[in-house]
Amino acid sequence: MTLIPISWSALIFLFLSHRTSTGDITSLRVITAVKTPYLPDGRFDLEAYDSLINMQIEGGAEGVIVGGTTGEGHLMSWDEHIMLIGHTVNCFGTKIKVVGNTGSNSTREAIHATEQGFAVGMHAALHINPYYGKTSVEGLISHFEAVLPMGPTIIYNVPSRTGQDIPPAVIEAVSSFSNMAGVKECVGHERVKCYTDKGITIWSGNDDECHDSRWKYGATGVISVASNLIPGLMRKLMYEGENTALNDKLLPLMKWLFCQPNPIALNTALAQLGVARPVFRLPYVPLPLEKRVEFVRIVESIGRENFVGQKEARVLDDDEIVLISRY
Repeated sequence: MTLIPISWSALIFLFLSHRTSTGDITSLRVITAVKTPYLPDGRFDLEAYDSLINMQIEGGAEGVIVGGTTGEGHLMSWDEHIMLIGHTVNCFGTKIKVVGNTGSNSTREAIHATEQGFAVGMHAALHINPYYGKTSVEGLISHFEAVLPMGPTIIYNVPSRTGQDIPPAVIEAVSSFSNMAGVKECVGHERVKCYTDKGITIWSGNDDECHDSRWKYGATGVISVASNLIPGLMRKLMYEGENTALNDKLLPLMKWLFCQPNPIALNTALAQLGVARPVFRLPYVPLPLEKRVEFVRIVESIGRENFVGQKEARVLDDDEIVLISRY
C-alpha cells in the first residue's frame, strides 16, 4: 500500500471545511433539549436514547442539545458527557445538528470540555454563564470570549437556575464574534425583542412563550423541552405562521412540564409513554400520582398520535419506579 503524504495545512483545511458554520446553526428553528434515558443500574440506555433521537428527526426537529439541563448533564461525569456527544454525532450527525452543552461555572473547565466536544464532532456548543460562583459583567465577557473562538456557540441565559441574569451589555459585547450563533433566552419577550431589533439571533427557552416570541417578537425559534414529546407539533408551531389555536391547545402540556423543576415532569412523561424506563438519577424523582393521571388526560386531549412512541400513555405504579443514587 502506498501512503500519500499530506501536510498539516491540508489536514487543517479538511477539518475546517467539514465544520459547521455559524449560519448553519442560526437557521435552526426547532432544537430539542433532549432527555437522557437510563438503564436500571443508572448507566445510559443508548437504545432508548437512539430511538428518541430518531423520533426527533422524524418529527422535524433540526437540532438537539446533548447533556443540557433537560438531559441532566450536571449529573454526568465529563467522560459520560463527551461520550454521549460523540455518540450522537457518530450516529446522527448527518441528519440533525448536535449542540453539546459544554458550559461550566469554571472557565478552565468550559474551555477543556468545549475542546473535547468539538474534537468528537459536535456542531456547536451551548454555554451558560458562571453560576453559584457568580462574576462581574467584565468577568462574564471574559468568560465567553475565552470559549467563543472554538466554534459556533449558543449562549444560554436562565437566571432562575444560575442566579444571575446575563445583561444585554454582555451579549452585545460578544456579538461581533463570528462564532456567536445567538442566545437561548429565558427572560421573556421584551428581552427577545431587545436583541432581535439589533439583529442578534434568539431562541426562546420557554415553551409556553415560544409561539409569541417567534411570531410577535422576532425570535428565530425555540430550544424546547416539549419537543421531546411532540416534535411535529412544535415544528408546526415554529414554521407554519401564527397559530393561536394550536398554541392554546399545547399550553396545558407546557405548563404541566414545568409544574416542578425540569426535567422531573419530562422524565415522568417519557416513562408513562413507554419511551424511556422509569429510572431516575437522584436527586430527581417522578411526579406524584395525581400529576401522572393529569398527564394521561393531557395526552388524550392533544391526541396520542401527536406524541412520540407507540404505546398507550399510562399512569405508572409507584413500585415500577427505580431511583438511583450511585451511578
